[in-house]
Amino acid sequence: MTDKLQPTEPVRQDRRFSIEVADRVSRLPPYLFAQINRLMYQKRRAGDDVIDLGMGNPGDPPQDIVVEKLAEAARDPKNHGYVESQGILSLRREVAGKYLKLYGVRLDPQNELAVCLGSKEGFSHMCLALLGPGNTAIVPAPYYPAHLYAVALAAANSILLEVSDSERFLSNIDYTCRHLAPRPKVLIVNFPHNPSTTVVEPEFYVEVVKLAKRYGLMVISDLAYADVTFDGYRTPSFLAAPGAIDVGVELTTMSKGYNMAGWRVGFCAGNAEMLRALLTIKGYYDYGMFRPIQIASIMALRHTDAAVEAQSAVYQSRRDVLCDGLQRLGWRIERPKATMFVWAKISEPWASQMNSFDFAMKLLKEGDVAVSPGAGFGEAGEGYVRMALVENEHRLRQAVRQIGKCLGK
Repeated sequence: MTDKLQPTEPVRQDRRFSIEVADRVSRLPPYLFAQINRLMYQKRRAGDDVIDLGMGNPGDPPQDIVVEKLAEAARDPKNHGYVESQGILSLRREVAGKYLKLYGVRLDPQNELAVCLGSKEGFSHMCLALLGPGNTAIVPAPYYPAHLYAVALAAANSILLEVSDSERFLSNIDYTCRHLAPRPKVLIVNFPHNPSTTVVEPEFYVEVVKLAKRYGLMVISDLAYADVTFDGYRTPSFLAAPGAIDVGVELTTMSKGYNMAGWRVGFCAGNAEMLRALLTIKGYYDYGMFRPIQIASIMALRHTDAAVEAQSAVYQSRRDVLCDGLQRLGWRIERPKATMFVWAKISEPWASQMNSFDFAMKLLKEGDVAVSPGAGFGEAGEGYVRMALVENEHRLRQAVRQIGKCLGK
């Protein structure tokens, strides 16, 4: 005779299940821009016309030929399966051709190039591939948040070195490596720099390679703003320095100059051993980029060089409108030679009265202009705000008028 099944005890509705996130998540600080973004969205829902100069989100579209190629490739049933995480070979060959044309750098598309889901993904996974507990990375300051927190998510430590003076930055790298034990394992460089817009000349990377070989550093160069340059300035590549491919890799993107930010197309090029480590990580995380996007990216690289140069000219005109307007309001502005940002020192008397976060909140609350506070990029950014050149010239002039009115000018 079988036992009768006993009714189960009802689930108590007042019980709480404890969720404990990993230390790598709990150690991350609150996102400083969240409060500004939240207020901006609230004001827009209330009908306020907020001019958003906070996020560097390109607002211009890609070229029609690129979009049409995407649509054509997406209609092919063969293009909807998984793709190897390194990316299709024909796209890697196209990137290698661009490196040869622009920088005179010869790359092996098989072993020295990988397609990434945006340069941020490639950078973050490269940190996971190279760093771990007890390791240290040198990070430029003020820092782009992904540079600092990708290192933290890899359970490694960071040393922040200020980058406004490139010679002093090199000297500080040398000093740090000589006096820190164990020595740093990775050096991160990011020029043109986000947020400070600092640029360097080719000789800078020659010295970086010397330091890397002297102290056993692996170098990760984030070249996200290579395509957005002004006044005749041309961004040098780290990989063009003699011996660079022995010690490091470089990340590039199609987000900025090609206006393909939402497409998430990036590349990692350089040292074959570091690339293998990255691809090992990527093999466990993703199946590669949607093939039609990669095919359309080939079209962009082959046929839209003139459009990329024209887009830089658009950003340069916007830069001049914004800088001219702020200077008329009494701001001391150093015009950037590259990137899609203006890194503006907060004018007096406001700089003496409030920090960059409070100043950004004032512009948003009273002027309907959103900017990024410098403190969001670390202590080295305090006293500044970052303004993105993503609005058209008319909107930028309007932003200047609203800032002037807000500040009583």
